[in-house]
Amino acid sequence: MPLQKLQFRPGVNRETTSYSNEGGWFDCDKVRFRFGTPEKIGGWEKYSGKSFLGTCRALKPFVALQGESYLGVGTHLKYYINEGGGYNDITPLRLTTAAGDVTFAAVNGSAYITVTDSNHGANINDFVTFSGAASLGGAITAAVLNQEYQINQIVNSSSYKIIARDVASLNDITIDGAYTPTPVLANGSDTGNGGGSIVGKYQITVGLDTTVAGTGWGAGTWSRGTWGSAANLTAVGDTLRIWSHDNFGEDLIINVRNGGIYYWDKSTSSAPFQRAVELSDLAGADPTTPTIAKQIMISDRDRHVIVFGCDAQDNIGVQDPLLIRFSDQENPLVWSAQATNTAGDLRIGTGSEIITAIETRQQILVFTDKSLHAMQYLGPPFTFGISMLSENITIASPLAAIAVDDMVMWMGEQEFYIYSGQVQKLPCSVRSYVFNDFNQDQAEKVTAAVNSSYSEIWWFYPSATVDANGLVNQNIDRYVVYNYQEQVWSYGTLARSAWIDRGIGQYPIAASLDGYLYYHEFGNDDGSVNPPAGINAYIESSQMSMGAGDNFVLLSKLIPDVTFDGSSSPSPNVDFTLQTRRFPGSAYDQTTVSDIIRSSTVPVEQYTDQVRLRMRGRSFALKIESDNTGVEWRLGTPRVELRPDGRR
Repeated sequence: MPLQKLQFRPGVNRETTSYSNEGGWFDCDKVRFRFGTPEKIGGWEKYSGKSFLGTCRALKPFVALQGESYLGVGTHLKYYINEGGGYNDITPLRLTTAAGDVTFAAVNGSAYITVTDSNHGANINDFVTFSGAASLGGAITAAVLNQEYQINQIVNSSSYKIIARDVASLNDITIDGAYTPTPVLANGSDTGNGGGSIVGKYQITVGLDTTVAGTGWGAGTWSRGTWGSAANLTAVGDTLRIWSHDNFGEDLIINVRNGGIYYWDKSTSSAPFQRAVELSDLAGADPTTPTIAKQIMISDRDRHVIVFGCDAQDNIGVQDPLLIRFSDQENPLVWSAQATNTAGDLRIGTGSEIITAIETRQQILVFTDKSLHAMQYLGPPFTFGISMLSENITIASPLAAIAVDDMVMWMGEQEFYIYSGQVQKLPCSVRSYVFNDFNQDQAEKVTAAVNSSYSEIWWFYPSATVDANGLVNQNIDRYVVYNYQEQVWSYGTLARSAWIDRGIGQYPIAASLDGYLYYHEFGNDDGSVNPPAGINAYIESSQMSMGAGDNFVLLSKLIPDVTFDGSSSPSPNVDFTLQTRRFPGSAYDQTTVSDIIRSSTVPVEQYTDQVRLRMRGRSFALKIESDNTGVEWRLGTPRVELRPDGRR
């Protein structure tokens, strides 16, 4: 019998049944399409051996005037500047006490230290740094007290508890993204209060790592606020912690979503790095400088600082979720609109709040919860103008949109969209698969990314999978990919909460939930463990049949076509699996019927010329899979030998 080529349409299609998608691909993981054929994605390796605290949802690479490379890293607990692989904590302060406002009390045999500070305003897990403390008299020395602590328990508005620890930098006790100090137990001599010179420096309140759905009784997270009280989700501390950041020259302007606006001066980057400070507190800042916003941006073309969803010039401190303000050109300290400057404001008239803004080559796209607007630089006297592009559109999260070339693509509530001059729904062959297994309560975590080397847009999202205890997944664990050059889709499993494309660096950089950054498209393997592990990558075709599918088919030979270019293993291989079915709705049967089998898996190496088979069914599917280290593969056009084999 003549050999039959197995040629498949590029992309995965889950909008139809497997049988009706004959000639296409139906399932995959960690596989992309390039030039119409599937291949395994590249591996990843740790960006640095150091980890950070919290879940990272913001990355910002930039280069200083002297050529130093920095990376801003915003987590739900901290904001860091990464330099040379090390993390420098520049998290802003919200409060510095006067000397003597803080006192300590220890209990013999316990590591818990009660800290008294009237109206401290702290929440559980907030960070505070003490200085000026004297020894309590025993094991709790001055050195133990005068360091940074994470608050362990809130007692009341005037006191809280910390766990005394060994003297060490926070970086030294941050292991795999977790805060793991070594406790120090007080003894009978620890009867002092630390003296009258103690100063406490409180960092801004930590953010939430998980969206709290709804308000009302019990809506707040454990130990936040009063038990049984309603949770106000518009408060700074009760929204998912998302940072926005942009460069003003070699300095950095930073914003906590629905929170403060801060400025980091690069000239303070000599060790130790100084913390970012409130923009409104800088010398020369005018009294109308905004103090709260949803997002900040520096417009590339005209050099204005733009804040979205901020406080008004005449109502500082009160957030207007639809207001946009911009500073004087090239001056982040002047915000009062005058005839002599280009500062000003705009207010969007539709929707209830601004969700996000994305800068493109020609304009800034501003998303509200129900509409899309274009903001363009006009020049004096109006500076900026804004116009509506579309109503009745949705966006899944503040991080769900991404700009590439002259396009902006984003994930909506049940659709994907593209803007390239006009707003259109993006046809998606895996839409039902994605949104039918999507945790809508955690949609705020959706993160868009661009991998320009492969013309891909990635969306990382939380699935609605349920574990053995009946708990619904709360974290990002899946991705869906759109190749905008070839217009095909794929998907898989991978947890990444932030991503930046290659640019300053040679490879894309992504943040994992384990507290590390990773280079992607780097090598062949999973570098999150040591030694690196193999990546389980596979793709499976839809069912294929001969003719109308009423006859059985006998498969007797497989001629593989696969290349292993780029593999680091000396003997790379993949598994080819052929599976047969009697009917479209039946399961793949792996039982032996005489010497005729209905499923066969064979390893295929670089020089495997053919594989003898003996398989029978009305339809069959092909699966290619690998999980070994050092393997890179790309499928060509395999062939099979088959013939009709009766109706029974």
